[in-house]
Amino acid sequence: PDFEIIAIVGHDDPGTELVVRQAAARHPDLIKVVVDDSVPKNKPKALNRALQIATGDIVGVFDAEDEVHPGLLTVVDSKFQETGADVVQGGVQLMNFETSWWSLRNVLEYYFWFRSRLHFHARSKFIPLGGNTVFVTRDRLAWSKGWDDQCLAEDCELGVRLSSDGAKVVVAYNPEYVTREETPPTLTSLYKQRTRWNQGFLQVLGKGEWKALPTLRQRMYARYLLNMPFLQAATGLLIPISLLFILLVKVPTPVALLTFLPLVPTIITLVAEAAGLTEFGRVYGKKVRVRDYVRLVLGLVPYQVFLAAAAVRSVVRQVRGDGSWEKTEHTGAHRDAATAPSSTAPDLVGAGSEVTR
Repeated sequence: PDFEIIAIVGHDDPGTELVVRQAAARHPDLIKVVVDDSVPKNKPKALNRALQIATGDIVGVFDAEDEVHPGLLTVVDSKFQETGADVVQGGVQLMNFETSWWSLRNVLEYYFWFRSRLHFHARSKFIPLGGNTVFVTRDRLAWSKGWDDQCLAEDCELGVRLSSDGAKVVVAYNPEYVTREETPPTLTSLYKQRTRWNQGFLQVLGKGEWKALPTLRQRMYARYLLNMPFLQAATGLLIPISLLFILLVKVPTPVALLTFLPLVPTIITLVAEAAGLTEFGRVYGKKVRVRDYVRLVLGLVPYQVFLAAAAVRSVVRQVRGDGSWEKTEHTGAHRDAATAPSSTAPDLVGAGSEVTR
């Protein structure tokens, strides 16, 4: 029951500020409003501004568009008390898989990441934290001096530094309590988002904090994950070369047969994704149709090409020294009758926010 909400809004966003002020007027003892007048703007700058007035022992972060389960804070509080954690990472799930062919794949990425892979990273004691529904003790945030406002993946950067210092990170994942979000509404928006994430990973790689991880296995995990933009970019550059070989180069039959070997992991991947899509529909009460499975299969190669293109752009931006923050637009596509918030939930989604206990 003991928590405060700090809503952060940019000084150049009067529409959102109006919503936030109205919410604060309804709950003056609960909601504080912080206006971020920094230029240029980015999320870590806004978080650091709000952190200065936060009074709680634990600080949690949500994004403006989030639909937050009303019982989430109780679950997180229990995790802290039961485990003595420094950080509790909650689950986040994109919901609007029906919107477009790429939203289907974007939704599955989140499902597999929070449902499975994040637990692996927590057990490995190397975890790139998510950007929201993450809760950190005030002591650890004081140690880290908040978030790195020069990094485009401030969440990953904080997770790497905390992991390198031996912080205890616990994952609190339960489908019922996940924070619900939407996929970017356009390919352009998704392209910019993935560019920013990839470039942020490259920035974290360059800082080298991961080299302080205590074990070789952890350092190898970190090196692999943070180098992923380079790997995806290389894949993107190889795609046109592969197409040229297919069309123009004649090879012996045995060599041609060997080129089909990559089909095996590809088919295995599609089977796993189809199973994941079925489970996602069952868990969240979403009706998965035959056409969704068809889109899943047909979208595999185009989506990988798309990710590779975003990775190439991130490398180019990093080489050029362009660290500008490209925001992700939102339309509320994850909100429907089944997931509509309670009457008090809008107070949590008017702007970027911290919740402190």
